Amino acid sequence: MILAIIPARFASTRFPGKPLVDIMGRSMIQRVYEQTSKATLIDKVVIATDDERIADHAAAFGAEVVMTSPDHPSGTDRCWEALNKLETKFHHVINVQGDEPFIDPKQIDTLAEVLQNEATELATLIGKVRRPEMLTDIGEVKVVINSLNDALYFSRQPIPFVREAPLAEWGNYHQYYYHVGMYAYRTDILEKITRLPVSPLEKSESLEQLRWLENGFSIKCALTDLESYCIETPEDIPKVLEIISRK
Repeated sequence: MILAIIPARFASTRFPGKPLVDIMGRSMIQRVYEQTSKATLIDKVVIATDDERIADHAAAFGAEVVMTSPDHPSGTDRCWEALNKLETKFHHVINVQGDEPFIDPKQIDTLAEVLQNEATELATLIGKVRRPEMLTDIGEVKVVINSLNDALYFSRQPIPFVREAPLAEWGNYHQYYYHVGMYAYRTDILEKITRLPVSPLEKSESLEQLRWLENGFSIKCALTDLESYCIETPEDIPKVLEIISRK
């Protein structure tokens, strides 16, 4: 049994009220919910929020809502609380980002397929870096994987370093990957990672997945060829809509 949880909070520093912003006639949170509900390997979808405005709006378009604490430091912690408030027991949880209104359901299914191996503790999506400017964009998190598709490290810097060439040519020497910020957890592992203190690597890069690696947990990476379009600031909306309109 796989539960998809969409964490949604109103008090975003860079974009307050982001889940309720209109995206081509529907709110962002409604679009994420509808796209997630189309995934074929998900047994249930809920929205986890700490805000009554989001809860009322979500209930109005038919979503199941779980109210959570406003004090969670991350979506992972919010997912753990939401999971424990449901009567149904689930083996796995997928944390679907609430700021990707055009997420493809196939991406969610790609991640869910990895969970069929019970040995998988944690999983996430990655994509191939195809544009050189992605390597220097600190908003695009890069990931290094081993031969088993387990994550070795995540960084905002381009890794690995290529000694023999200038940065603009690194892609000719190595296949780089970027991180698609959607996580899957085995529920027993989810409980364990929410009890971990902030780690030095996490603090340095501001990436919570480094806390898990630093504490010995493995993160399986599933490759997707589908692009994602995250909206982090109001300025991202016209950019994403332009891309979508061209497609």
